[in-house]
Parts: sequence; C-alpha cells; structure tokens
Amino acid sequence: MGEWDAPLRGSLAVSAGLVTKGQLRGPGFRRLFSDIYLPAHLVPTLAVRSRGAYLLVAGRGAVAGYSAAELLGARIAPRDADAEVVADRDVRECRGLRVHRERLAEDEVETAAGLVVTSALRTAYDLARWSSLVEGVVAADALGRIGRFGPSALIGLAARYPGARWCRRIPLVVELMDPRAESAMETRCRLSLVLRGLPRPELQYRVCDELGDHVAWLDMAYPSARAGVEFDGEHHQNTPTFRADLARHNRLAALGWTVLRASAADVLRDPDRFATQVRAILRRHPA
Repeated sequence: MGEWDAPLRGSLAVSAGLVTKGQLRGPGFRRLFSDIYLPAHLVPTLAVRSRGAYLLVAGRGAVAGYSAAELLGARIAPRDADAEVVADRDVRECRGLRVHRERLAEDEVETAAGLVVTSALRTAYDLARWSSLVEGVVAADALGRIGRFGPSALIGLAARYPGARWCRRIPLVVELMDPRAESAMETRCRLSLVLRGLPRPELQYRVCDELGDHVAWLDMAYPSARAGVEFDGEHHQNTPTFRADLARHNRLAALGWTVLRASAADVLRDPDRFATQVRAILRRHPA
C-alpha cells in the first residue's frame, strides 16, 4: 500500500484493490465520516476534513459554510468547526459533518482547491444566516474582501430567496459589514464598539503629518477626535516589528493622536471596559 496524501472513499479504494478492509480498520487510517477515511499521518484540519466531506457530495452538492470559507482563503472558522456541505437528502449529517438543504444557482458555486464550493458571495450569505450577528459580519467582511463585493451584492443575493430560513438576519449584517477590515479580529473589535453605541470608525485610515507625508495606517480611526483603535496581534519586544511600531506610535503621539491597542482579551472577554475607554477619549474631543 502506497502512502495516501488525502482522504479516500473506503469502498472505492477496497474495490480497486488499493487497500483492504483490514487496513482501513487498522492504525494507518482514521474514519472521518461514513465510508470516508483519512490516512493517520495527516492532520485533520478543517480544510482536510472538508475535502473528505466533498467525497460524499461530489456531483450532487458543494462544500459550504465555514468549509467553503476556509478553502476560499478566509481564516474565520471556529477551531471546532464541523465540515459543511450543501447536499440532497441522500447525504446525512453525522458527527463532525453538517449537511444543509439549500438551493444553489449556477453562479453561486465555484472551484477552490479542486473542489466545488459555494462562491464567496453565497458563502457570506449563508454564514450571515447560520451564524451569530458578530460572526456573520466577520464572514461578510472577510469574504467580501476576497470576493470583491460589498453590501449591495449581499442584498441582491438575499432578494433571490425572500423566504429563506433566517433571512431576516441579513439586513443587519449588511448594515454592519465593511470589507475593508483586514482580519476577523479587526471586525470583532469594530463591532465591540459599534454595538455598544459608539460611532462607526473609519477603517484603514491614513494619517499624514502637516506636510502631507505619510505617517501611519490605522485599523480604525475617529479623525475628528484624533483617536485611533488598533487590534494587537502577538508582537514581541526587541524585534524589528516592535521597534517599528514604537516609532510609529511616537510619531502619531507627536501629531496629537491617541491610539488605543486592543488585545483579544479586550475584545472577547471585556468589551464593555474597552468601549468605555474609547468613549472617554471621544468625549474629550467632541465632533
């Protein structure tokens, strides 16, 4: 038996003489779904599990939801996300696999990584309905950036399916989405402010000095208050990145800008406190 580098359909591999039933039940494979096996040396990432799920629906469905988002390049799925497909009733849900019964138009699917997946626009539409409000906006932002579409396109697609399940969630997602956001955490950070009554910030705002020379791009900005908000990823002191950030921060401060840095803990665990800090800064500089 050669080494496999992708999931396989067990019954087909056995009938072709490529593996035996005993080998599939042995330590060399793990069972993903009914009749779908993964070589034990492969890490069962969402992309890998989604490829396995596609073997169940090839020719009669498509990879969808967070699986489609992952394959399209949007890294927005929860760590424990199930593989997701749109398929007919012959494909049943099981542990680790969500099956959606949806209608798909021809222009709502595309090919990614060799698989048929829902398009970026259709995936955003689906996740806007299937997810919480915040995560629906995260999906719309990320997939809008990838698919180069804005709110009007999402509204247009929703109009095709006026009676679709959970379609009432779409208008609020559309109102809040902004594909200029450059990461899922930036979107969550923005929403942690807006949903607490703060004004919508400008995204990817360019700050220039008094001579018009570029100083910095800010993730989020309230220009009239010279206030900025940035989501902090993992930076380490004494690195070139950290030193460049420090110099940038100092130049912004010299121009009268106050920039708050939000961590994952601020956004996910204590958003009320962070919103209060931003509100206090804005009150010092009313528009």
